[in-house]
Amino acid sequence: MKLKDVLAGLPGARITGKEECEIRDIAYSSQAVRPGSLFAALKGLRADGFDFIPEALDSGAAAVLSERAKPSEYDIPWIRVDDAREALAFCAANFFNHPSRSLQVLGITGTKGKTTVAYLLESILKAAGFSPGLLGTISYRGPGLSASASRTTPEAPDLQRMMRVLVDNGASHCVMEVSSHALDLKRAVGIDFDVTVFTNLSGDHLDYHASMDDYFQAKTRLFILGPHNTAVINTDDGWGKKLLTRLSTGGTTFGFNPQATVGIEDYRFSTDGIRATVRSPAGRFSLESSLLGKPNLYNILAASAAALTLKITIPSIQRGVISLRGVPGRFEKIPNSRGLNILVDYAHTDDALLNLLTTARELSRGRVIVVFGAGGDRDRSKRPRMGAAAGTLADWTIVTSDNPRTENPEAIMEEIVAGIRQTGRDQFEVEVDRRSAIKKALSKARKGDYILIAGKGHEDYQILNDRVIHFDDAEVVRELLKEMDRG
Repeated sequence: MKLKDVLAGLPGARITGKEECEIRDIAYSSQAVRPGSLFAALKGLRADGFDFIPEALDSGAAAVLSERAKPSEYDIPWIRVDDAREALAFCAANFFNHPSRSLQVLGITGTKGKTTVAYLLESILKAAGFSPGLLGTISYRGPGLSASASRTTPEAPDLQRMMRVLVDNGASHCVMEVSSHALDLKRAVGIDFDVTVFTNLSGDHLDYHASMDDYFQAKTRLFILGPHNTAVINTDDGWGKKLLTRLSTGGTTFGFNPQATVGIEDYRFSTDGIRATVRSPAGRFSLESSLLGKPNLYNILAASAAALTLKITIPSIQRGVISLRGVPGRFEKIPNSRGLNILVDYAHTDDALLNLLTTARELSRGRVIVVFGAGGDRDRSKRPRMGAAAGTLADWTIVTSDNPRTENPEAIMEEIVAGIRQTGRDQFEVEVDRRSAIKKALSKARKGDYILIAGKGHEDYQILNDRVIHFDDAEVVRELLKEMDRG
């Protein structure tokens, strides 16, 4: 594709050099540049792509996109823009010929529930006879596409490239989790969303966002992308109500509130799952799911509301919901012969941990034992709040290491313990080795107890300073159960 076609419609671009040069790829890392690439010199948190232009040119970059003026020593086409990330997203959409225009794209944002809602929508679309792709926290998959996820929402060229693969292999829809980081960094610019879903908002990523308002502002950007964007919003959530007032076109609402467009008439939770009756403009219908607890009922409502906006039939929604047996690392139940309710969950914030513990407490006839830690080099303010949630709702808490990164794991754990002590309870212990902590929980539990292993969910690694080691909570549980069964 000619450079001028890659730049078509790009606002405010100042171009130096020949626009007829051939562009064969788009790269934002100098290591990914191949001959003929347009190299976007992005300024990151730790490094500035401008410093890597010589390496990009050595690898054959045909042109450079930058917020800085062209230095005199470079004799290549140069595109200067005010916002390199936004320009990169525009260029990527052009280069891959706007694949989102050939798909129905559903974007999901919020603090909790994105992954489960995405899995539910994928299942519903398949039940309706469609061929969806899914781009999310756990994997990128669909027709012609299968890869583990490196991040929830990848950079714009990666998004557009994967959507092009989906289109070329016959996909009908693309279900996307859209993170606040991605929205703030303009990765989703150039994608035409048909339906956007807001699940909820609570404290997270406040090491990146300056405040909850800043976090909310990032999330709201999803709802103004694309000319045909239909919003689906949880108005039981205060931030969801606020979002609805900002949308001139309104939206479909869901929740327990009687005024919600898609709401609940009655429901029942058990250790086997959820049974509920839903009311909607399309009629009243029942749903069954093996997913557990109230948070998952909200996720089911969100997916059902989004599906209804796409005119998916009620029987397809019912089949799609019941056929999803579980989501990796999201209230994932580990089968065992000991009569224990062992659940692995991604809950890594105080609000998510509170929801997890509340759900287990509502379902449990025995004790609730929780194992968790907190990530290093991330928002420290949530650590004592996580401890307070555990101290209030768990019968026994084992504080352990999560992904300490460059922080001292014992120091992180002490900040959590401070929160437990604020509750006035002392039903806890500290074990820095995560495998040993899980083993202690399994050894302490009796038939009927709930064991919650929180924080890492689907992750199969642990980050210890500059090392990344293999560690999968669900895998470790299964190994320890086998060891215990052998005696």
